[in-house]
Amino acid sequence: MATNTHLIISLYLCTFLSTSFAQNLQHFTFNGFQQAKLRLDGGATIHQNGLLQLTNTSKQLTAHAFFPSRLSFKSPSSFSFSTTFAFAMFPEIQVISGHGIVFFISPSMDFHLGTPGKYFGLFNASTIGNSSNHLFAVELDTIQDFEFGDIDSNHVGIDVDNLISNASASAGYFSDSEGINKTLNLIGAKPIQIWIDYDHRDMEVKVAMAPLGLPRPSKNLLSSRIDLSKVALDSMYVGLASSTGSVASSHYVLGWSFRQGGVGQAPSLVLSKLPSLPRFGKRRRLSLGSKILLIIVSIVLVMVGLVFYMRWRKKYEEIFDDWEKEYRVQRVSYKDLYKATKGFKEKELLGYGGFGKVYKGTLPSSKTEVAIKKVSHGSSQGMREFVAEIGCLGRLRHRNLVQLLGYCRRQGELILVYDYMPNGSLDKYLYNEGKVNLSWLERVKIIRGVASALVYLHEEWEQVVIHRDVKSSNVLLDLSMNARLGDFGLARLYDHGTNPQTTHVVGTVGYLAPELSRKGKATTKTDVFSFGMFILEVASARSPTTPQGDGHKYLVDWVYDCWKRGAISEVIDPRLEGQIVEEIELVLKLGMVCAHPRPEARPSMRQVMQILDGDTNLLGTLPYDARPVYSNRGNETFPLFASPSKAISTTYSTDSILIVGR
Repeated sequence: MATNTHLIISLYLCTFLSTSFAQNLQHFTFNGFQQAKLRLDGGATIHQNGLLQLTNTSKQLTAHAFFPSRLSFKSPSSFSFSTTFAFAMFPEIQVISGHGIVFFISPSMDFHLGTPGKYFGLFNASTIGNSSNHLFAVELDTIQDFEFGDIDSNHVGIDVDNLISNASASAGYFSDSEGINKTLNLIGAKPIQIWIDYDHRDMEVKVAMAPLGLPRPSKNLLSSRIDLSKVALDSMYVGLASSTGSVASSHYVLGWSFRQGGVGQAPSLVLSKLPSLPRFGKRRRLSLGSKILLIIVSIVLVMVGLVFYMRWRKKYEEIFDDWEKEYRVQRVSYKDLYKATKGFKEKELLGYGGFGKVYKGTLPSSKTEVAIKKVSHGSSQGMREFVAEIGCLGRLRHRNLVQLLGYCRRQGELILVYDYMPNGSLDKYLYNEGKVNLSWLERVKIIRGVASALVYLHEEWEQVVIHRDVKSSNVLLDLSMNARLGDFGLARLYDHGTNPQTTHVVGTVGYLAPELSRKGKATTKTDVFSFGMFILEVASARSPTTPQGDGHKYLVDWVYDCWKRGAISEVIDPRLEGQIVEEIELVLKLGMVCAHPRPEARPSMRQVMQILDGDTNLLGTLPYDARPVYSNRGNETFPLFASPSKAISTTYSTDSILIVGR
């Protein structure tokens, strides 16, 4: 009795372990489906000879066939799988087909909300593209849907949670015997075998196909790197799906094998055991009414396809002119910019620059964060001049300039692509819009950075560049809080040694040099004036101009008034209390000298840099008494200028600012 009991227990354990082992391996092979206990829904049915038919000649039909046991995806090796199946598609009308067949892995067998037609019975308009689907698929698609970016009407695609394929290729195979690639017609009513493999170690999906009876080709049709661990849940199902739309076709599966975990391919199908396909030959002749209906349906489908295609093309349409080849500027596709900004959504809006909106974006190809500015522009001649201008500005290279990376033209609109500055513009810090306070050392570092950029523009580049809009909102801060001068929408260029042409008075009120209103001619000295106003703005955290009655109160007048009254401390930003007041006063002096009413009395930007760098060679050459010294704080050397032995006082008249020793 004990022996029998032990025998029964042993048999039970062997059966249990064998069942558990089979479930862990999760493999199956069906050479025909007579004995298969698949879970079927929709139009799916199994013929007496074991042939699995997914769809028939009914329109707007969906069909699913599932292996009923769950797959476990809890261990790293469990994500590896290999599968192969043989199929054939019989179109009702030889030149037009319904939609194709899909192999998929999903967390559920419930697809009652799946829409027939282009959604394959797996998605609908609201679920497609949702990461919550947790669905991996390989589609054999016989309809070109422009909405999903299909490459043609006879392709294979690798999909994740969407029908916009991660990778796709026209159906075909590599003939090892001939050494060439050959095309396969998915709706040719001839059996085809497909192989799909995924290796968790290199996270790559590989797909190959060939006419049934040929071995697997040595070269894959397509592949794509996908981290299946981010798609699959702990347990999933595998299945096959098919769908028809306004035109029907019959889709058959002859055999299917699958293997999960470990290495190696799925078990081979035994060709001699596969069921035969129904005869596909001459169809009954269509009646006159059917022919007319077919013609009408075909015309409607073509028109609908053209409408979708034109909408899709117009969405990304750009303008190209031959003359643009003259300028060495990187062209960026509108499609990439559209994707980078998620369709120029308002939530990606950084702000409003001169002439347009500025968006944050990430270029899909390089994953580079950029600032994208949309500029409206008028005539073609004006656009040509603008592109010529950015052709020059695109070649500017300096650590304190915002780099122009490229551009795009579209329907009277110019789109400029710049480096993205994560810390935004300086004005937000000066006017304390929820930003941290800048110390005095940080502010002088910014002043010096802008001065260095202007020296480069005025003297060091191949042409003279006049910025014409130097102000705090056009100074951007990179990740290390370094200043980058940007927004060259008003910039003008001319050759060294020549005089700039008279132009319209443009710029920002409060930063405009007084001679601009008389002559309308921007020069490097008008940039110096704007820079002087910028210095006063940085030190005082006040706008260069504020409304007063019917006019404006100008910052430079108020600074001079405070200086004359010996109350210069009133000018200094109160947030700088306790920080090097004497040094701030000296920088304020430099700002007032740069903002001198007469352009010939203003220093050049190189002289300004020499002063900030402590160059004593300027003694006796400047129209004011300035002595540069250095103040050491820890390991940082900070450039200053001051009188060496005497107190500083000022005298001011309507056409002069003089800093003299008393």
